[in-house]
Amino acid sequence: MTLLYTSDAVRGRVWRAIFAQEAADIGFIEPPEPYDPAAIRYLAAWSPPAELIASLPNLKILFSIGAGVDQFDMAGLPPHVDVVRMIEPGIVAGMVEYATMAVLALHRDLIPYRAAQADQRWAPIKLVPAEQRRVGVMGLGQLGKAVLGALRLFGFALSGWSRSPHAVEGVTCHSGAAELDAFLAECDILLCLLPLTPDTRGILCRDLLVRLPQGAMLINAARGGHLVAQDLLDLLDEGHLSAAMLDVTDPEPLPPGHPFWSHPRILLTPHVASMTRADSAARALIANIRRHQAGEPMDGLVARGRGY
Repeated sequence: MTLLYTSDAVRGRVWRAIFAQEAADIGFIEPPEPYDPAAIRYLAAWSPPAELIASLPNLKILFSIGAGVDQFDMAGLPPHVDVVRMIEPGIVAGMVEYATMAVLALHRDLIPYRAAQADQRWAPIKLVPAEQRRVGVMGLGQLGKAVLGALRLFGFALSGWSRSPHAVEGVTCHSGAAELDAFLAECDILLCLLPLTPDTRGILCRDLLVRLPQGAMLINAARGGHLVAQDLLDLLDEGHLSAAMLDVTDPEPLPPGHPFWSHPRILLTPHVASMTRADSAARALIANIRRHQAGEPMDGLVARGRGY
């Protein structure tokens, strides 16, 4: 019963120490250590090469070291291998902090104030109370629900949309294609936290974004592949959208000269919204291995047909 870890060496040292102290019965292997491929039951990785997967005949579970699994080639994985995304307190806390910061930055007009400062203009903007601003979150998984719970404290009107129906206290929930228009029509600030799947790739396109109210604002803290970059730029320049805050792009990092770097209505951060914390991630993974050993459902188990 051995875990093969193939990621960041600094994190690996933390994980190795925690496994030794708290789960000594689970072997912890990190290349270039030699190992018997037949002994590996669990693999923790970000984007493992296909040849590595093929070399592990008794692999049972592929654990993502991050919250997403879109980096995996699901079609190339053996059908008997379960895929589990990382669910740990550090990821949730980081996303709640970032989403709150982003919503408040757009709500309180940080982008025009930044421009005014650069121009040495003292230009107050009339305050819109939080209760008169509706924030809509696309994606009602663990992250989306946690973000909505934090935003409730500020008094925002809140909406949520997801593929399947959900009920979230204090949130007007919508689901499916039939309810997408109603959701979008009321969103002053749209926050994308969807998983990246074939169905959601490019979802933040002109066709969807024009259904937002005039002057609406966009936050993408999910994946760069959700957004059609030129459509966002066009809608900002046309004035239909007034601002955007992006933590993710496609590609990453952005090449020099990309319009996102210098657009006056875009705030850009380098994919830092939520980062896996090494200590809590190791303990979350150990807990999931224990669940698997006991025949219990694992947190973050992915339905491979859906991609999340």
